[in-house]
Amino acid sequence: MKHLPVIIRTVSAWLLTLLIVFPLIWLFLTAFKTELQAIAVPPELFFTPTLENFSEVQVRSDYLLFAKNSVITAVLSTLIGLAIAAPAAYSMTFFRTRQTRNILMWMLSTKMMPAVGALLPIYVLAQSAGLLDSLTILTIVFTLSNLPIMVWMLYTGFKEIPNDILEAARMDGATIWGEFKHIIRPLAMGPLASTGLLCLVLSWNEAFWSLNLSSAKAGTLAVLIASYSSPEGLFWAKLSAASLMAIAPIVVVGWFSQKQLVQGLTFGAVK
Repeated sequence: MKHLPVIIRTVSAWLLTLLIVFPLIWLFLTAFKTELQAIAVPPELFFTPTLENFSEVQVRSDYLLFAKNSVITAVLSTLIGLAIAAPAAYSMTFFRTRQTRNILMWMLSTKMMPAVGALLPIYVLAQSAGLLDSLTILTIVFTLSNLPIMVWMLYTGFKEIPNDILEAARMDGATIWGEFKHIIRPLAMGPLASTGLLCLVLSWNEAFWSLNLSSAKAGTLAVLIASYSSPEGLFWAKLSAASLMAIAPIVVVGWFSQKQLVQGLTFGAVK
């Protein structure tokens, strides 16, 4: 009986893992079915796989165009976000004021507002500037939406750097830029990489702004997936194929960089 708690925890962990992974497994299977097989009741677990859905997604919707848009907006928004968040977090960490905590909390509070609350003003501004259905507006919105998270993560990561090192550098005449370039950046490569990877994933998966601010010209993979919903119903097999093609690249990136992602989410958790 002494091993019962261990068995319970192990079984619970496997059940939770299965619950999380099952939708992905079902998505994968459905992507290789025909439309009739995809809606069959009861579900067909044994079938002859077909690649018809994947070829039709590419021919009908130009998958590469939507994938290119996703890559451009995700990478650019991440790089621009890091260029803004790193100096901000550096300033808040090593040049604290009485308002630093309040500013950080205010930045975090902006993530609590539903995105739909800011849709109308952003849509009107984009329309007035002629930026609707452009990669520019998506990159700007993705950057701004991820900026509070990036600042917080880098702030937490920079706090792990001993202040004595910076004081020694300042005594040797190091400028702020030299201090950041030669001390902060090398010591904080972990937080920088983790923050960049997490925000790359968030930008890649962003659907709300993509669906409302873009269409065929600058649409990301989220727009491609949504295009398989029509008044006649959902094309489950093609929808699954498009979804699988959309999530596959970022799943691969996440799998090979999971160590950095976990590190980024646990900065400062252990003292």
